[in-house]
Order: sequence, then structure tokens, then C-alpha cells
Amino acid sequence: MNNETSKNGLNRRDFLKAGGMGTLALTLGSTGVLALGSKAFADKTNNPTSGYGGYGPLVPDPNGILDLPEGFHYKIISEEGGLMSNRAKIPGAFDGMVAFEGPNNTTILVRNHELGAGAAFGRNPYDAAAKGGTTGLVVGPNREVIKEYVTSSGTIRNCAGGATPWGTWLTCEETRSATHGYVFEVDPEQPENEMSRSPIKEMGRFSHEACAIDPATGYVYLTEDASPSYLYRFIPNELSQKLGALQKGGKLYAAAIEAVTDPSASTFKTGQTFKIVWKELDPHLCREDAKAQGCIEFSRLEGAFFQEGVFWFDDTSAGDKKLGRVYRYIPHTNTLELFYEGNDAREMEYPDNICMTPWGDLWYAEDGSGQDRIMGITPEGKVYPFAANRLSGSELAGPTFSSDGNTLFVNIQSPGKTFAIWGPFQRRNSARAREMSYAAPANLAPQVSDKVAKAAEEQGMSVLEAAAFERHGVKLI
Repeated sequence: MNNETSKNGLNRRDFLKAGGMGTLALTLGSTGVLALGSKAFADKTNNPTSGYGGYGPLVPDPNGILDLPEGFHYKIISEEGGLMSNRAKIPGAFDGMVAFEGPNNTTILVRNHELGAGAAFGRNPYDAAAKGGTTGLVVGPNREVIKEYVTSSGTIRNCAGGATPWGTWLTCEETRSATHGYVFEVDPEQPENEMSRSPIKEMGRFSHEACAIDPATGYVYLTEDASPSYLYRFIPNELSQKLGALQKGGKLYAAAIEAVTDPSASTFKTGQTFKIVWKELDPHLCREDAKAQGCIEFSRLEGAFFQEGVFWFDDTSAGDKKLGRVYRYIPHTNTLELFYEGNDAREMEYPDNICMTPWGDLWYAEDGSGQDRIMGITPEGKVYPFAANRLSGSELAGPTFSSDGNTLFVNIQSPGKTFAIWGPFQRRNSARAREMSYAAPANLAPQVSDKVAKAAEEQGMSVLEAAAFERHGVKLI
């Protein structure tokens, strides 16, 4: 920590904690706002039981940059090519981002830069020939940047990541080239420190996308952006959930579906049941090891988010129509469920990263061929748009809420811009967030045959669990 930072009072750990609900990169792209006529889109009038249901149609931005619902406003707070506090240029390719609570009503952002080979932009890089890394922004309560600085550098394709409960950001390399393909821990209090350039190798060498930590156990769940891809779990050797714990190593696993014999089987109940098992891997050859052990092969995993006892993730190009799927894994019951499968491009097309809002809705991003959007799903099963990029065909990325829930921060990847968005957001609602963790909206639930539904009931499965298993080749009947 340098003296200037200490005097400004911007990096005291007592003030830093994971802020808001959004910790992950969201990459968007869809068929655009022409889909507003879809009957699945929500507004405040067709959901009278809860008062929640989206914010209505998007209003075209007269500046041609970002469409938002009526009543919402944005401010561009940082742009690629601008100057950081040390007068160095702000690097491009803005991607994943997280918001932490800072002192004096400030917000501290850590932002990924998905850049490849080239000269590193920091002073203490992991690899001097790699252009990726992360930057930090201290944002005042007036949504103006107080300070902007490098937090880590010398990595490749820093795409998404995840926040830790102790106030750091896990930035993930979406590559598996040479000496890259790792997770790095970034502390905005101690920018460019030795930890920021030290790969956590036991978390695996693969094309990382996003990760999320279960605060009840300290286990880290990780997605892989590759085809096929696997779902990973890292169990640290030290489960204290304190700074430095992840650097002490641990074991890496991948999810598999395994048949087991039910000793209580009778003529009225099938004798074979299925459950999720976690296969231990060699972290340096994790893809090869996962394949050899028959782990679940997904099409291409993207976003990850943990909330209220549930780990959410999505598969961007899966499904009969290749429009994508959203899964949830419930560690307490060791249950994998297929929450939603896209069947209509107006409602879902290539979901990328995901997050939960402070009021309990699931937000997902689409990486399709049209206009880039942020979309939402309510626990009641309503689907609605929140934002659309009118500036370019590039991704929207890294939506993350301030700790008070009043400001959404989000990026356009290229040309790189970071926005602060505010307006009539719903208030934080923990009960509704818990409801989302266990909801099964009938109009969104994936379809299974009557025979599969009956087999699921015989095996004590939910239909959502049976759908997940069936989509991955498990014969329940």
C-alpha cells in the first residue's frame, strides 16, 4: 500500500466487502428490442401478486449509446484511451467487473481487460509479454471517478471471474496457452502486489470463464469456456475464507453423473438412482482427466453466480434449438437442475454470464447475432429486457451493483466504456432472492415426457433434476 493511497483513505480493508449482487462479466448480444412484443416479457401490470416484473420497454437513447427503461439514467465514468491517475492510458477490452464498498460512501470497482499478447501495462506483471490484467476505480457517491489505477497485469484474456467474501477479485484467464490459463487473486487494497502476479495453479489450467464461492463452505465453483466444457469445484486446503487462503492450494474436481443402487428399492420403486459425484483431477491436465473419468460434457459454459445456497451457471449454446440453458446446483442437496432451456430467441439467445439483482431476479446476458441486451427473469417466470447496446455490436460486460443497490456499473467492451446507471431499482429483498433459489416457474421449466416425469417421481427427483440428467444422456426409464 503506498502512502498516497493511505492518506486518501481509499484502501482500508475494514471498509471493503463484496458489494451488490453482480460480480460477474455479462457478455451480450441478441435479436434486439424488436422482441418487446413477446408475451413472456414482463411489465408492472401483468404481475400483480408481487409488484415485481421488470421496468417496461426500453427507450431509444437519443445519444445512440445505451437504451434503458423509462426513468433510468446513465453516466460514462471511464473510457478506453483516457488517462488513469498516474497519467498512463486506460487499456481497452473492458470485461468482467466487481463492486466493493469503500469508505465515505465510495464504491471500488475492479475491472478485467480481455487482452492478449503484447507489452504488459503494469509495473509488476506476471508476464511482461501479456497485455491483459485488471484496473481499479474508486467512484464517489456522485458517481464520479476519484482514482483509477492498475491492480494487476501480465495475464491473457481476463474475461470473467468472481468476488471473494473477504473483498478480493478472482480474475480468470480465458486461454490455455503456454504458461497461461490460470486464476489470479487481485486485492484492490494492495494493487500490483506479489499475490496479483501469482497464479493459483491448483485451481486448474484451462480456459477459465467465471467462478463463485459458496460462503457456507468456502468451496469455489468454476466454469470453462471451451467446447466441450466441464463444471469444476475447487476445495481449498484452508477453508478460513481469509486473505491468502487460496494460495495454500487445494484439490480440483469436475462434476459427473453416476448411477447408484437404492437398497430400499421395491416393485413400486426403481432400483437405480442417479446423483452428482465430483471426480478429483490433476489440475495441470484437468480437461483430459475429466474426459477420461466420464464427467459431464457441456456445450460451452459461461456465467457463474452464487446466492442464497444455490450456484447458478449457464451453457450458452446448448439445447435442441442451440439457444442456451440455465442450470442451478444446490450443494446442500447435491442436486443439479435444468432451470430454463431456451426455445424462443425473443426470450433467450446464447446466454453468457449471469448475476442476481439485489431484489432477487436472475439477470442473464445473450451473446447472439443481434443487438446486445441484458435480460431478466423473475421468480414468477416473467422475462424482461433491462438494457441494450446501441453504440456498437460489442459486448456489454461486467454488470455489478453498488453495495446500497442504487447504482449498476456495467461496461461496453469495445470501444471500452464503463457506465454508472441509476433509477427506480427495486429495493433489496432477501426473501425474494431466496424464493428465486428454489422457484420452478411452470412456464419456464424445461419439458420432459410423462414417462420421465414418472421415473423422476419414483427416484425422488424433481422434474428440473430429471431434465438435467436426461439432457446429458442419463436413461431414467
